[in-house]
Amino acid sequence: MQNLNGKVAIITGGSRGIGRAIALRLAQDGARVVICARGLEGLNQVAGAVTSRGGQALAVAADLRMPSEPARVADTAVKTYGGIDIVVNNAGATRRGDFLQLSDDDWADGFALKFFGAVRLTRAAWPELKKRSGSVLNISGAGGRTPGPEFTIGGSVNAALLSFTKAMADAGILDGIQVNAINPGTIRTGRLQLRLASIVKEQQIDIETAERRFVQESKVTRIGEPEDVAGLVAFVVGSEGRFLQGSLIDLDGGSTKTI
Repeated sequence: MQNLNGKVAIITGGSRGIGRAIALRLAQDGARVVICARGLEGLNQVAGAVTSRGGQALAVAADLRMPSEPARVADTAVKTYGGIDIVVNNAGATRRGDFLQLSDDDWADGFALKFFGAVRLTRAAWPELKKRSGSVLNISGAGGRTPGPEFTIGGSVNAALLSFTKAMADAGILDGIQVNAINPGTIRTGRLQLRLASIVKEQQIDIETAERRFVQESKVTRIGEPEDVAGLVAFVVGSEGRFLQGSLIDLDGGSTKTI
């Protein structure tokens, strides 16, 4: 179903993992995608995958921690494709670890990309989104609703992004812009593979056993795939998901136990 024909979508963190899957899915559904991340090589590989399947993609290397970069990405999208219909704020990884071992720089870096990058890109794209009754979708995380002692930075950043989503959803009602957030749980990405490798080493078990134990101890149905997130993104920003506004959607295999 190609219900995004003619739409222009910016996806941050688009060179790998969840961002890559989102870019491929939105392009499959007809959108022209603008993908940004720090590394141009990875972006070009994703852009190549999009174009090989008949889609349109523009790779923009940008460090969204830098205050001027989000506006440059938005300007590039407008100059290339004539406007912006969709912004998927997906970029951002935060350092895990013992709270007492995390530095001020760790905290500042965690907020710089995932939170302030999303704030600045949303602000830069807002006038174009208003013109086209567009959509903003923030990829936050389950840790924003269920914090943990090893995830103090990530949980705090995600919670801030969820609050930002709710505030901008109200602004979006006035301006005709859809604003929502998705909270992925554990997704099969490079970061997860590192965590599983650590379990393999510590417990002297194989990777299949490590994954099975991880799922059991986390009390979830399974580990998610990037395509699971991409499918939900496509629904939310497509015509069928338009009634969603200010929704904080958990996509986590049951890891969020609270109401």
